[in-house]
Amino acid sequence: MAGESSKGKANGAAKAAIPLDIDGHNLPPSPAPSSPRNGRKYALMTELVYTESSDQYNASSVPIYQSATFKQESATGGGGEYDYTRSGNPTRTHLERHLAKIMNANRALVVSSGMGALDVITRLLRPGDEVITGDDLYGGSNRLLKYLSTHGGIVVHHVDTTNPEKVRSVVNNKTAMVLLETPTNPLIKICDIPAIASIAHAANPTAIVAVDNTMMSPMLLNPLDLGADVVYESGTKYLSGHHDLMAGVIAINDSALGDRLYFTINASGCGLSPFDSWLLLRGIKTLGVRMEKQQANAMRIATFLESHGFKVRYPGLKSHPQYDLHWSMARGAGAVLSFETGDVTVSERIVESARLWGISVSFGCVNSLISMPCRMSHASIDEKTRKERNMPEDIIRLCVGIEDPEDLLDDLSRALVQAGAVNITPEGFRALAAEEPSSSAQSSEAVPAPPES
Repeated sequence: MAGESSKGKANGAAKAAIPLDIDGHNLPPSPAPSSPRNGRKYALMTELVYTESSDQYNASSVPIYQSATFKQESATGGGGEYDYTRSGNPTRTHLERHLAKIMNANRALVVSSGMGALDVITRLLRPGDEVITGDDLYGGSNRLLKYLSTHGGIVVHHVDTTNPEKVRSVVNNKTAMVLLETPTNPLIKICDIPAIASIAHAANPTAIVAVDNTMMSPMLLNPLDLGADVVYESGTKYLSGHHDLMAGVIAINDSALGDRLYFTINASGCGLSPFDSWLLLRGIKTLGVRMEKQQANAMRIATFLESHGFKVRYPGLKSHPQYDLHWSMARGAGAVLSFETGDVTVSERIVESARLWGISVSFGCVNSLISMPCRMSHASIDEKTRKERNMPEDIIRLCVGIEDPEDLLDDLSRALVQAGAVNITPEGFRALAAEEPSSSAQSSEAVPAPPES
């Protein structure tokens, strides 16, 4: 520890006061902001990598404090900053401060999973409270909200959150929380965060607008700057980038709200472990270069599929119906896209025929992944509900990694042909669904199609 808290007293003698940060810590990890007080602010790519640390050995990598307990100074507990890792750990503090910096937040908190983060946030609710959320929602989030509505007396409204007026039609003074995802998963629909936040806060100033920013990460979107009260992410995904840990991140600006969330984390013991905190710190440093490569690859894949007649959902394509809205809020399109084949069996064959594309329920990894959400990540949503929410059973989700794009295109082309998803002609191939009158192929005029692979 870099010194003692100003609260510290040993044998009744007060120690000299030491400057503390906004969270009461006197450690010198990545300050928020780390940019010089005078001069140009560091760019985000720099802030992701740059951390200040001055432990006693001047380690260039933040140390892992792999300890469950910390020695105290007196029989009454002393004034040390840490006593038990469930309540706080120096490695976790480094991570939380670094995350607060890059998420444009006053405080960040880290827990053991993305769903753990949502669980902590929903513990702010009380019986009788109303929650408004989307009709295209991650399966795990849907499952938790279903449990709260069944066992916790919470009223949950699922509406099309891509239309702010749909939110306005159900919001009222009992609305305690609005839970948003943008882009949604897997339909890649876009929510107008500023408009919905304004509507919710006008109806109930104490309503909490919480945004799941996992699909974008702080590299591409900062919902707190757009009117959100809470932002949460699965650190398992892009923040880590390697699928070698599970973590959840919560970011807030309101200090009182941060204290309420911390109370739940401390009481329940779901704070992130020291080793996983260190792994996440390491992963964040490469977020910028990973996301740039993954986005470039995703654009190639999306354009390729669209040019061959598949219905593609990706906000990087100008054919996306909410293209302008997305780019009014975000700095990039991300690396998750979905497309439809028109036939569930064909989609299953495509997924099982791919080699480079690993079949997995997650995303955000350096490896490219493929899945059928209605069979995997969203299978906990019953078929009737999926149909009511217009979720195509044949939809395939692609989570694009950092591999060579030509290899990814070649592997996907082979899978499409092997699965019988295309008609082959001397000029190339085209999606079977594009040949059917009932199907409406997306336009690809905005971006030139790449050479066939």
